[in-house]
Amino acid sequence: MANHKSAEKRNRRNARKAVVNGARRSRIRTYVKRVEAAIAAGDSDTAAAALKAAQPEMQRGVSRGVMHRNTVARKISRLSARIKALGAAS
Repeated sequence: MANHKSAEKRNRRNARKAVVNGARRSRIRTYVKRVEAAIAAGDSDTAAAALKAAQPEMQRGVSRGVMHRNTVARKISRLSARIKALGAAS
């Protein structure tokens, strides 16, 4: 339990920030799931469009400190490779 006014305020701020960051992280996951669903369906055009929509959201997560920069870079790279492989296969 916080013993100082400043610590109590920090706890309130942390709680608000956790809600915002959780929503942002959830939104990023939703965008990624759309890409993966399009890949699973075998539709490279839809997957590419979904990735194009997901990238700015993921980068925004990095700039807001929700996700690590290398994590997002790795995820984008792997999704891009899977879409590229999908296009080459068909």
